[in-house]
Amino acid sequence: MQRTDPPYQRIVTEIRARILSGALRPGDRMPSIRQIAQRWGVALATATKVMAALRDEGLVETKVGSGAVVSSRTTLKQPAVPPRPRQAGVPKQALNREQMLRTAIKIADAEGLDAVSMRRLAADLGAGPMSLYRHVENKDELVTQMVDEVFGEPELPVPGPDGWRAKLELISRAQWQLVRRHLWLPRAVSFTRPLLVPNMMAHTEWTLRALDGLGLPMETCIREALALHGLVITVALSMADEVEAEQETGVTLDRWWLAQRNRADELLDSGRFPLLARIPEETVSDLDGLFEYSLARHLDGFAALVEGQARARP
Repeated sequence: MQRTDPPYQRIVTEIRARILSGALRPGDRMPSIRQIAQRWGVALATATKVMAALRDEGLVETKVGSGAVVSSRTTLKQPAVPPRPRQAGVPKQALNREQMLRTAIKIADAEGLDAVSMRRLAADLGAGPMSLYRHVENKDELVTQMVDEVFGEPELPVPGPDGWRAKLELISRAQWQLVRRHLWLPRAVSFTRPLLVPNMMAHTEWTLRALDGLGLPMETCIREALALHGLVITVALSMADEVEAEQETGVTLDRWWLAQRNRADELLDSGRFPLLARIPEETVSDLDGLFEYSLARHLDGFAALVEGQARARP
């Protein structure tokens, strides 16, 4: 049976031909990732793979302020060798749920959640698409099980460190590391329509146990658990947005700031913003620092609530 190339490789072939024919000349601006997605009718993650493959071949380079342009280099790298198809004789029924989920998570980690589809997953596994439906009904259920799988990665100690604050710090930092490893995760969870999966529920239960015994109403305890989770998700979304922006434009955050240097200096040297001018440059983009600061100040406020409730009790 003839092997069909993945969609991104077909797009790479077409754009490569345009570059080699001179239709796109060195220095010409490349279509953006979003433009590629719209023109060829593919997901942003697929368009991202297109741009990455063209960079790997030396056909495209990034210029500050311009984004991706046709490279001035004339020597081309060999295209990456596509993965070998599944070996004949390997039974498709050997596919198991864990293998399927870890492969789906690997795709999402590298290319984003949009790149995960039943067809793509089956291709990466070397399995028939219908074999996946023995484990999940559709992509929504697949993503739900992916979330459950990754929330099972941290090992939450029982009973954990002494004191409610140390416990809340522990689980918040565990979740922060989790979303840093899986940047697609913040967009896969919901507060209004929570995913009823055991591993995620175990995190909430662990948090509620940390608050048990403080004499707080259960309504306050669950709101605190959700507020902590919301703090992690909010900062993580900024991190995910930055990664997506870098993939979209090909411009790193450092290079973006470099391109904005003149405008920033003009504004900050005007005297209109004397306090902003005193802020160290690295502070704004330090999302780890922002997370730690937000967590500490939130727990300071919650400590005041706990103390106030204790004083109010007879």
